[in-house]
Amino acid sequence: MNHCFLCGKKMKLETLDNRERLVCSACGWVYYEQLKVSAAALVVMEGSLLLVRRSQEPWQGYWYLPAGYVEVDEDPADAAVRELYEETGLVAIVQDVAGAYYFHDDPRGNGVLLVYNCQVIGGSLVANDEVEEAGLFTSSTLPEKLTGAGHERAINDWVIRQKVWQSKWHQAPKH
Repeated sequence: MNHCFLCGKKMKLETLDNRERLVCSACGWVYYEQLKVSAAALVVMEGSLLLVRRSQEPWQGYWYLPAGYVEVDEDPADAAVRELYEETGLVAIVQDVAGAYYFHDDPRGNGVLLVYNCQVIGGSLVANDEVEEAGLFTSSTLPEKLTGAGHERAINDWVIRQKVWQSKWHQAPKH
């Protein structure tokens, strides 16, 4: 932001509250940059997690949950369903929230990744410009290169939940 939202005058960098902020040189209005919000679809099919591999920068060649930025007039859950469809061709419904992950490693800016458990109700896997390939992975066969921006932590949380569930299932009394 180069010019003030209120009066149009030039903004300058100042230290406020021990942080660098853009401040209007004329009226004193302060620009507070906001986190980016992205949404991801966590899809599990027969015990395997759906991941896609990016075909473009940033994160080209890395695996991630089908996801993208939430548009200004969009509910984050709807964004997760939209991104899943755009990146894979699969149609889904949101079941519940799997987690929220702050990230500061994306070159496009810091943000929050909202992850939704989704159930596929239709569609079929199709190729597109954003995704090199899609795959289903068990907790023990995950690919090496996982995307940052909250995805790696969300995927690792899914692995932990799988191990806990498997541990409880194997310890359950048999009748």
